Amino acid sequence: MEETEAMSSITTKSSQIQVIAYGEAGFKEESIIEPEQAKKYLQRWPVTWVNVDGPMNAQLATEVGTMFGAHPLALEDAIQLRERAKVDIYGRHHFIVARMVVPGENIETEQISIFMGENFVLTFQEQPGGDCLQPVRDRIRRGVDDLDKHGPPYLVYAMLDSIVDAYFPLLERYGEKLEGLEDDIIVRPMNETVNEIHAVKRDLLILRRSIWPMRDVLHTLLHDSITFTDEELRFYLRDCYDHTLRVIEMIETDRELCSDMMSFYLSSISNRTNEVMKVLAIISTIFMPLTFVAGIYGMNFNTEKSPWNMPELNWYYGYPFALIVMALFVVVMLIFFRLRKWL
Repeated sequence: MEETEAMSSITTKSSQIQVIAYGEAGFKEESIIEPEQAKKYLQRWPVTWVNVDGPMNAQLATEVGTMFGAHPLALEDAIQLRERAKVDIYGRHHFIVARMVVPGENIETEQISIFMGENFVLTFQEQPGGDCLQPVRDRIRRGVDDLDKHGPPYLVYAMLDSIVDAYFPLLERYGEKLEGLEDDIIVRPMNETVNEIHAVKRDLLILRRSIWPMRDVLHTLLHDSITFTDEELRFYLRDCYDHTLRVIEMIETDRELCSDMMSFYLSSISNRTNEVMKVLAIISTIFMPLTFVAGIYGMNFNTEKSPWNMPELNWYYGYPFALIVMALFVVVMLIFFRLRKWL
């Protein structure tokens, strides 16, 4: 029989504590004020998920963690909020750190600390509000799959799978953005395009640092033959591991594309500069003989002193003759440049 209670926006020391307890008989969901209120769920339900949202409060984290038997070193890592993804095993308890992407215009990641025991899962999140774990909550509420038939290890898998899958739509968005930037570079390379490429590359680096250690986390869980004994669950973990490798591959591909686009941009700018310099060189070369002819005619030596002193100055058609000579120079040089394939 299914039991539900309306959730309220009750906060504990600037943090929200949400409890979801479930089993084959149904589920119960509640926001609590004091951590001690979660004990009643541990005694009645096969799986109890306690999630602490909001600014990390060391006193609250210690109180909740101690109640669930969390190791002090694990609690210290959960409070620091700057840990890379990892998994530590303390006896029968597991401590897992992962970084999940935060929905929004700018790339942000937040740490989620997961404590797993025999019949509970305790999670700490940096920020309140939306996260990528909503599909897991919806699966528990609907009860349409086998999530309610498995223990905490399956819930932890579902969380990690949801965290990894949240990277895919974000990377698809970046892939579409890079395609547009690539077209801009081909058609009209500009400094603004380069700045956008640098911004994308910086975001991809953040994602890479977040997802790369997840590979080791899932690899460790796959080889944990004590806790993750269910062969079907190991299949799911292996699938999540494959998804992680795909995310890493997509990130590396996009990063290489960014580098290639930067090289292409520099090549385009260099080619444009070379084209401009070639045109200017051709124009200068064409005007060199013209300047030579005009310079000779501009010397104005007196022909009355000597017949060798610029006799062309007294020609009736001297000026048209000079223009024709200059025009012939231009035509001959253009034909020569064309034959040499410089134009």
